[in-house]
Amino acid sequence: MYISVFDSDFWQEIWSSLKKNKLRTFLTSFGIFWGIFMLVVMAGAGQGLANGITEGFGNFATNSAFFWTQPTGEPYKGYKRGRLWDLTNDDMAYIKENVKELQYIAPRLQGWRQSNGDNTHYNNKSGSFYIKGDYPSYRNIDPFTVLKGRFINDIDIMEKRKVCIIGERVEEVLFDKDEDPVGKYIKVNGVWFQVVGVFTPDTQMNFGGDKKESVFIPFTTLQQTYNYGNEVHFFSITAKPGVPVSTVEDKVVKILKDRHDIAPNDKDGVGHVNVEMQFKQISMLFSGINILTWFVGIMTLFAGVIGVSNIMLVIVRERTHEIGIQRAIGATPAKIITQILSESIVLTTIAGYVGLFLAMMLLEGVSYGLEKAAENPDNTIVLQNPQISFGVGIASLIILIIGGALAGLLPAYRAVKMKAIDALRDE
Repeated sequence: MYISVFDSDFWQEIWSSLKKNKLRTFLTSFGIFWGIFMLVVMAGAGQGLANGITEGFGNFATNSAFFWTQPTGEPYKGYKRGRLWDLTNDDMAYIKENVKELQYIAPRLQGWRQSNGDNTHYNNKSGSFYIKGDYPSYRNIDPFTVLKGRFINDIDIMEKRKVCIIGERVEEVLFDKDEDPVGKYIKVNGVWFQVVGVFTPDTQMNFGGDKKESVFIPFTTLQQTYNYGNEVHFFSITAKPGVPVSTVEDKVVKILKDRHDIAPNDKDGVGHVNVEMQFKQISMLFSGINILTWFVGIMTLFAGVIGVSNIMLVIVRERTHEIGIQRAIGATPAKIITQILSESIVLTTIAGYVGLFLAMMLLEGVSYGLEKAAENPDNTIVLQNPQISFGVGIASLIILIIGGALAGLLPAYRAVKMKAIDALRDE
């Protein structure tokens, strides 16, 4: 017997069956609703967290590593444990010359930010900002967008020019809204520097303080003007394409230990962080979160499917006499199976779609709230755009259909196993 989904009797029969015990139907379908709701919400939250971390990295060079000095952890060559040492310009030149896998090297002088007073002045305005000495190559590692003017260049480095490029927050504090800071002079800790540009960071990675609140000065200028001598506070490197950063990292650490008489097995003397490894660990973390999300969501859905299957078994038991009459007047096993499966799929689909819809509405509301909160620069937003992907949506729909079918299999199998005469005798 052919059954059409456009047959009103078909749908009326399903609806009549499900509404016989409304409370039981509601409580059972709630399991499916809650399962799909939690699956979508957790998937959206995980995606939002991934978006936030990825946005933080932005265009940051993930094939990079950073190095700095730390007190030594082992005595060596007559030196005591805990010895302090300094990076130098000569170290930078030696590393650049001898590490062939190196792509960029960017030494930095980390200036100061006075906690009890302003260190930067322009006319009658002042502020306390981070002062940093950099090479142009640093922009290849931690990129900026120049909003006005230009960035520090090689001529600035060679001629030790007293120029600077300022973050957008510095511009906001020191200059009037319609005033162009390019070409103006600001006083940094008593020394005048000409502003050659204004920038905004492309990443949220803040090594040495918020970049929006920073004043960048040519490395050589800062080194000479404020009597840092030959000192380098820390430096960053990138590996050539196709070369693991760990390869360059190991070579750089060995060179520094050899040049500064640090024990080869000393794990404390040279501070360093491999950004490539950190990025891979974060990626693995998000993969684990995704797996956990799907596992918990599917297990919750499975519990809901079991509930639906149980209610369908009860419905089949209650309709034993009715099924016997259908079999007696010629209903085929296919019709009985189709009827039971249809009721199961309809129940799970309605409950699932409600859960999917409400979860998406919740994620949309959270996303809107986060966007509004992000408009305040003082807020740190971890989640960004917590929405499910197209693939997750399709997977959710497939799960709904499969769940409904699975929930109806056992009741349908039991229904067709009944003999018509036994079913007719059932009261």
